Amino acid sequence: MDLKKDAVVEEDGGAEAPPPPHQEEPSENGEKARPWKLSVFFLCFYGFMTALKPGEAFITPNLLSPEKNFTREQVTNEIMPVLTYSYMAVLVPTFLLTDLLRYKPVLILQALSQVVIWLIMLLGDQLLHMQLMEFFYGITMACRVAYSSYIFSLVSPDLYQRVASYSRSSVLFGVFTSSVLGQLCMSLGNVSYSTLSYVSLGFVGFGLLLSVFLPWPKRSLFFNRTAGGERPAASKSELDRMKPAPGAASPAPAWKESVFVQMLLEVKNVVKKPRMRLWSLWWVFNSTGYYLVLFYVHILWNKVYAATENKHVYNGGVEAASTLLSAVASFTAGFVKIRWSVWSELVIGIITAVQAALLFVMGYTDNIWVCYVSYVLFRGFYQFLVPIATFQIASSLTKELCALVFGINTFLGTILTSIINLIFSDKKGLGLDVHAQFLVYFIYFTFLTAVYLVCAVVVVVRHFRNQPEGGAEQPTELTPVAAETEPLSGGRDTKA
Repeated sequence: MDLKKDAVVEEDGGAEAPPPPHQEEPSENGEKARPWKLSVFFLCFYGFMTALKPGEAFITPNLLSPEKNFTREQVTNEIMPVLTYSYMAVLVPTFLLTDLLRYKPVLILQALSQVVIWLIMLLGDQLLHMQLMEFFYGITMACRVAYSSYIFSLVSPDLYQRVASYSRSSVLFGVFTSSVLGQLCMSLGNVSYSTLSYVSLGFVGFGLLLSVFLPWPKRSLFFNRTAGGERPAASKSELDRMKPAPGAASPAPAWKESVFVQMLLEVKNVVKKPRMRLWSLWWVFNSTGYYLVLFYVHILWNKVYAATENKHVYNGGVEAASTLLSAVASFTAGFVKIRWSVWSELVIGIITAVQAALLFVMGYTDNIWVCYVSYVLFRGFYQFLVPIATFQIASSLTKELCALVFGINTFLGTILTSIINLIFSDKKGLGLDVHAQFLVYFIYFTFLTAVYLVCAVVVVVRHFRNQPEGGAEQPTELTPVAAETEPLSGGRDTKA
């Protein structure tokens, strides 16, 4: 439960959401340079401050402590499942509202939801209160798209990569600082859980105040695509270029001319591409297992150290270590040179197998430190693949279609997470305890491993069978899926 912050920061899971498309802007002159830099700095500072919630790594111990006095069964089977249900329910409406309202109102809603969460943690003492808290956590997770895409509305396209690194680094540093601060308060300050909640409330309250002063972008993805009305003829967006030229074809119904509808029609062509299909399926299925582990691992830790009568809780320190390793793994992935068209399935299969083994260890060990280390490694392996998946999916798509594909992948993963929760975790389903749930996660990752490895054998054998004798091997590199250049439905190539 305490890892909702990770669900907000990552995405996925750890990769920055693909930048929303905007029309090309004239190059920045000296007078305009300072405003965008100040705006980006302010947004990064906002992201850092909203990530400061020292009590978040200790929510589950708080709920199970005498201060709240909920049972482990209530937390596992009645409180936690509400999170995925609410996230699934509000994800699509939030995505559309983010674009329609141009980011800022959704960021204010996210900050307001954070305040409500910590007010409930301080004042709530009933099961319904905690379920309501999970509902607001679902809102904060759904609103993450507003922050990850907002920053791209402040700068010209040639600055996207730089500002993306700024925004992601600020949030990761905030998560790391928050976890360390929470652990220091618990280990050295010996503060109570309620005191940590007050501190967290203060930080998110300040974040709400900052959100009010954020600049209001004049454009967005679908509904607000112009900046200040008129747009130069040379600055057409990719959305405009996706439309067929006048007179090129017979007139179509108005609804078919909608860019959004055309992109939905073109998504089917993404499914036809093996590389795109593989990494999209990885995004859906592996992310589902990853977030289930994140949501329930703190309950597992509580049960392990309760069985050993260990009174010291190091959740904050473990979260700090896992965040740091995740950042290193994501950074390292950018330097890996592999022919992904041949070895993708094998790499995914091996890493998924290691994750399955780590889940088995976590589910059956009675040593809390072994459980901690296994969790840190589990997160690191996932975060290693996230930027690779992001690159493989995004490299051969227009930014508009890329955003849509990532949105669909995330939504499908949320549906699958909700189904698994309903069957195995929810009180209305099997209502398994946390150890049994981790056995289910181990079986789930083991099944995924078998599928990936079988596909890997097929791909590798086919590759070497089709390799001409004496043919020169292509250089090993991080090759995108752009090689698959079959046109989209409208006759336009996948590349922008």
